[in-house]
This record gives sequence, structure tokens and C-alpha cells, in this order.
Amino acid sequence: MQANGAGQGQDSELSCLNNTQNGDSTSTGGAHSNGLIATTNNGNAVSTNNGIVSTGNSDASNATTSNSEPGSSMKKKKRLSQSEEDVIRLIGQHLHDLGLNQTVDLLMQESGCRLEHPAATKFRSHVMEGEWDKAESDLNELKALMHSPGAIVRMKFLLLQQKYLEYLEDGKVLEALQVLRAELTPLKYNTERIHVLSGYLMCSHAEDLRAKSEWEGKGTASRSKLLDKLQTYLPPSVMLPPRRLQTLLRQAVELQRERCLYHNTKLDGSLGSVSLLLDHVCSRKQFPCYTQQILTEHCNEVWFCKFSNDGTKLATGSKDTTVIVWQVDAETQQLKQLKTLEGHAYGVSYLAWSPDDTYLIACGPDDCSELWLWNVQTGELRTKMTQSHEDSLTSVAWNPDGKRFVTGGQRGQFYQCDLDGNLLDSWEGVRVQCLWCPGDGRTVLASDTHQRIRGYNFEDLTDRNIVQEDHPIMSFTVSKNGRLALLNVATQGVHLWDLQDRVLVRKYQGVTQGFYTIHSCFGGHNEDFIASGSEDHKVYIWHKRSELPIAELTGHTRTVNCVSWNPVLPGLMASASDDGTVRIWGPAPFPDTQDSEGLNECCSMDS
Repeated sequence: MQANGAGQGQDSELSCLNNTQNGDSTSTGGAHSNGLIATTNNGNAVSTNNGIVSTGNSDASNATTSNSEPGSSMKKKKRLSQSEEDVIRLIGQHLHDLGLNQTVDLLMQESGCRLEHPAATKFRSHVMEGEWDKAESDLNELKALMHSPGAIVRMKFLLLQQKYLEYLEDGKVLEALQVLRAELTPLKYNTERIHVLSGYLMCSHAEDLRAKSEWEGKGTASRSKLLDKLQTYLPPSVMLPPRRLQTLLRQAVELQRERCLYHNTKLDGSLGSVSLLLDHVCSRKQFPCYTQQILTEHCNEVWFCKFSNDGTKLATGSKDTTVIVWQVDAETQQLKQLKTLEGHAYGVSYLAWSPDDTYLIACGPDDCSELWLWNVQTGELRTKMTQSHEDSLTSVAWNPDGKRFVTGGQRGQFYQCDLDGNLLDSWEGVRVQCLWCPGDGRTVLASDTHQRIRGYNFEDLTDRNIVQEDHPIMSFTVSKNGRLALLNVATQGVHLWDLQDRVLVRKYQGVTQGFYTIHSCFGGHNEDFIASGSEDHKVYIWHKRSELPIAELTGHTRTVNCVSWNPVLPGLMASASDDGTVRIWGPAPFPDTQDSEGLNECCSMDS
């Protein structure tokens, strides 16, 4: 691979000695076959052919030749392409980093390539040995090989900076001062950095110098880092970027992971955790596509479900007037009933955990004018709030400070309240369908009956349009970073919007969405996935970048109203349905689980 577009015009001089490629490599010994390198035995060529060793006498030579294609040993090697030369140099660099220097020498000799330009080799040696005057002199030779000769000043500055710091560490203050005044300052480059360097003269001891300068100290580590910086100014045909092969392999692994439909674990940046011999692939058996548990404690339609922010609990709200709080076992990923919160006369259609998971707010359907604020730890009702019996409080969102919340409904109520239900602010005439509080603590996002999402600032009483759809927005949720919004749009399905750029990013296919309120969610590691319920009784999962679903989960027998993905356990998901059950989804319980059980065929990601 050619970096920075450099080195194309210098191939014959800098990268390979091609006169040794064309069969003139007799110095390495006699002919060889099957990749076994020939050596010499008392001046007679020794070659290996199919594992048989032969010496340089005429009979053996004739026998060897007769077993091979006529003229094959005399045939000239083809000229290496640029990419082949690059690969050889990359392998050579990696072997050199491993300390296999003899192997590198043999590889370069046989291929006719060289790892780097001789001037670069000399420069590298002088830098690593701390021979700064010689290294500075080498820059004059390297200057002719560079596309940007002006970079010499920057390289010289880096060299002299290292020289200056090493003098200081050794206690040679006068020599360091001489470098600063007579060598660094005349460069007239980065005077701000020179002022910082001059301040290090006041350091009382070496440890103080290293701490203030954030420098490793004199030695191999700091000089290797210096070389890495210096290389960035040189064409790769002169000196390869450091650890280039490892960089390319890491990029390849990361790209494969990013393109993997079911990758749902933290990306490990090291190569030590993967095999380079196989392409990366995650099985859907590792994905939350399988029913792990069916919760049947509710005795009517289940309208909402939501995991707590720390992932240790799940709250479910039902038409049966109860909220059930479930405890999540992180080891077994099984749920057990923890508390039942009763008395919601109209049923529970929306739930919101406080930022610290201490409190849980429950809202009812359109004709409900009450809101319940529960202390989850004690199971006690802290506040039962109602402003007017004419109100409709169907949605709620917590302020990030955990001390306030906003609530509203389709009858024109839009309130900001404290934990005791006291009204702090109100906004007249906004028919609220769904609410969200961004991290700034000032703005509130609200979808309304005008098929839009607007931002409302309760401090300066300003509002602005952010999203405009052509059909009613039944619900929406926002990603953790506040950048993306996921909308369930009546008769249209699930839409992804960029709130910052205010553009529609993607429309997801497959889901059946009429005028029921269905709640979708972001989920999985890094929120790479999207899940939604559907009126066709299924749960749909998409990769965020793909319009087609990667999984369709079956099992529910009526509309799936809400899906919640555990924010801490990326392999755990819950869905609530009108069939009165809550299903807990997870990876396949056994490796040989049949894919067809509870899971429709998954589609591949769009390119």
C-alpha cells in the first residue's frame, strides 16, 4: 500500500534493486524448489527438490534437472509489481520489529528489495544512538528525497528538542542552554514551544523534568517516539511508517467488525484477541434473537417496558393498572419479580426512570389526568400529581439533574415540575405526544399533533422546529449522545433523524405501523442496532446503517407495543405486547439451537 501518494517516481532508486531480481541472485546459493532456500556445501550447490538433498556433482545435477521442467532453473524471475514490493517491505519491517534481522537480510537479498533508503537507515541509526550532529547532517541528504523540503526545519526542530532535553536530564545545563540559544531559536520556528522549553531550565531534578515535559527521558523509548514523528515528514519509499503492517491488519479487522451484521460486543483494538487466519463473523446465535423467558404476571395488555439506566431492573406497565418492577440477574440474565406498584386506575402506558434510577414515573392513556412518582427502592408513592381533571398527562421526561421533570398530553398541557409535583413552569397550547430532555438541561424536545418535533427552552421561553414529518409522530426516542432520534410514524414505520443536521437519515422497512402507539429503541453495544414492535405481532431489529431488518422475532400473538434494550447487557432485550406477556430475548441458550425457532430469516446489510 502506498501512503501519502509518495515514492512512485523513485521505485528503481529507493524501493528495489531490480537488477538482482532477474535471476542474478547466485550469491544466495544454488537453485531451490518448494520454497526451501538453497545453501552451499564446500562450494557445491545443494538444492532440495521434493525433500531430496542433492550435491553439486554432475550426476546429481543432471538427475535434479531431469525431474524439473526444462530450463526452469534458468528462467528469469518476473519483475515485481509495486504492490508486491510494498508487501515484501511491510513483511520485512514487521520481521525487523520482531528482531529477526537475519531473516530480513535474506528476504531483501533474495527479493532484490531494500527495507528503506540507505540514507534513512543511517539517519535511524544516528537518532537511536543519540548522535545528534550526525543525524542533523543526514537531513541534508534526506532533503533531496523529500517532496516538501520545507519540512526539514520541522524535523531539525524535533531533533534539537530531543538533544536539548537529554542535555538537561544529564545535568548539562550550559550545553542545553547553548542548544536553545544557538540552534533552536535561530530556526524561528514554533517560538511558543521554545518558551515552554526554556522553562524546563528551572527543573530541579530529572524526575521533575520528565513530569513537566511529559517525556519518557533519555533512551530507546523517547528516541523511538521521535523517529515515529520524524518519519511522517518522509515519503514511505524512503522510510516506512512505523508498524505499518500491524496498522493495516488492525484496520482490516475493524472494518470487518463494523460490517458484521451481528457484532454486539466492545471493539478490542488489539490484534492479540483475534485470528488473522479467518474473516471476522458473528453468529446470530450470539444475538438477542431467542426467547429466554416469558413474563406472564400481568393479567391484561402490557403497554410499556423500560430497563433502568444501570440495567439491573425492568419496569413494565399494563392495562391491568399495575407496574411491575423486575430484578435482572446479570449472570443468568433471568428476571424475577421484585415489586408491584398498584393503583393506576386508567392503566400504565408510559414509564420513565430517573437518571439515578431512584424514582420511576408512571403515566396513563389519553383520558388520564394523573401522574405517579414512585420511590423504587422503598416501593412508596412519593407524589401523585394532577393539575386539573381536564388534563391529559400521557408522557414524561426527566431533566438530567434528576430534580425536575416535564410532562404533558394531547389536550394542551405542558408542565415542568419538581419531585413533589409542584408546578415550576408551563407552556400553553402545546398538544404533546412524546417528550425528551437533552443533556443541556435547558431544552425539552416535544412531538406534537402537527407532525413535528420542536425544541422548547423553559428559561428564555423560545421554541424552534427541529423535525417535520408528513404523518403523525406516535412516539420518539433519542440516542445517548443526543444526535439521533428514532421516530415511529403513523402508517409509515420507523424513521431515523439527525437532530443536529435536521435531516431524515433512513426509513426502516418491514414493520407494520398504523395508528397504535408503538415505542422503538436504540440498543446493543454502541447503540448500533434499532428494535421496534409491530402490529403484525413481531419484533423487528435493524442494524442502524441498514434499511432492511436483520431479524424478525416471532412469539407474541398480538401487537407488540414496546421494545427496550438493556443499556448495560447488550445481549438482553424485552418486548411488551397486547397478548399480556413480556418476552425477554437473548442469545441462543445452546450452540446447536435451531435458527428457525422464534426467528425469521435475517436479511443482509445494504452495502
